[in-house]
Amino acid sequence: MQLSLGPVQFYWARERYAVFYREAADWPLDIVYLGETVCSRRRDMKLDDWLGIGRELQEAGKQVVLSSQTLIESEADLRGLRKLCANGEFTIEANDHSALQRVTEAGLPFVAGPALNLYNLASLDTLTRRGLTRWCMPVELARDALATLLDELQARSLDAPCEVFAYGHLPLAWSARCFTARHHDLPKDRCQFVCQQYPEGLPLRSQESREVFTLNGIQTLSGACYDLRHEIDDMRRLGVAVARLSPRAEDMAEVVNAFDKARRGELPARDPLVLVDAETCAGYWYGRPGMDAVQAEAGRLG
Repeated sequence: MQLSLGPVQFYWARERYAVFYREAADWPLDIVYLGETVCSRRRDMKLDDWLGIGRELQEAGKQVVLSSQTLIESEADLRGLRKLCANGEFTIEANDHSALQRVTEAGLPFVAGPALNLYNLASLDTLTRRGLTRWCMPVELARDALATLLDELQARSLDAPCEVFAYGHLPLAWSARCFTARHHDLPKDRCQFVCQQYPEGLPLRSQESREVFTLNGIQTLSGACYDLRHEIDDMRRLGVAVARLSPRAEDMAEVVNAFDKARRGELPARDPLVLVDAETCAGYWYGRPGMDAVQAEAGRLG
């Protein structure tokens, strides 16, 4: 099984991206996704900057993929998308149907991101014939539903490797409104880039002080961090090809190394006497509410 590093979902300073990916070049990763997927106002990094980082990572032996913006709102966004798709060097991850149209019309190979919500055989069959090389399952899809779909793909002999979002704050929704700017009582078009103050997003707590969501500009993420490191062996048995790790601002090297140990069968078993970390969740994998923290020993539903 391969490990991928997803695109950074948060808004970091230019220098932070440079340091992060310099370090990532030495991590036991197979695939790295680059690019701004959330907000077009985050302009610190230009396409040429991403291409430069991509070349360095490629020299370090990584497969590089350029991720498209998930919510296209303007003609300027479309111009940026056209440039991205015409980069001529790296495969594109299509995160909305505008990108999907561009790559399929151009006859380019592409990766389907989780926001495309591919969860049935007919869609995957169609896209495989149009250039799909890999697809990341929707983050809310349950393990049993995925197992059925992978069996159907195998029965049809469709070459559509599956990637699973296995670690990080789950991307749940995007909006034309900027919630982080609203929190600071600022209009979206004069936001002063306040989301850069929150390198891992702005926690949104319930009245019971539970972190329900994480606000990230126009994007809403899960409050808890999704963590499927103890499900790696099960994913491999199902036929999952890639486990995706979404970058966090701190301790990402340790996360990557833990998943690398898991895929090599060296991750220590979870101690049933240790309480589940309140900051992690795995509910969607078990067909339960996503914020649930479900232990591997609990078994599967159905």
